[in-house]
Amino acid sequence: MRLFEGTEFDRPLRCEACGELDEDCTCPTPEPELTPPAKQIARLGVEKRKRGKLMTVVRDLVDEHEHLSKLLTILKNHCGAGGSLQDGILEIQGDQLERVREKLQSLGYRTKG
Repeated sequence: MRLFEGTEFDRPLRCEACGELDEDCTCPTPEPELTPPAKQIARLGVEKRKRGKLMTVVRDLVDEHEHLSKLLTILKNHCGAGGSLQDGILEIQGDQLERVREKLQSLGYRTKG
């Protein structure tokens, strides 16, 4: 007698939607649920870097399923500036605070700073 014989753990996994075995299932994968922008607060700031360069910084946003890289692209295009994503922090070149705040609010994010 096996340890889990006759229990739900003994049976192979099945798809919840169609009931087929997971290996044979052809159901489309569900879209990942992202935290809505209205429930996130973006903390904005301007930091001085090497040689007096200014960077607009966006912190405290949830990074789910490469969401921040897409948001960074939107912000860079809106500001007409370069930028990068460092450890979950969006960095945009220059003093773009008002433009970034305006765009984030139009996307539904709450902002501070």
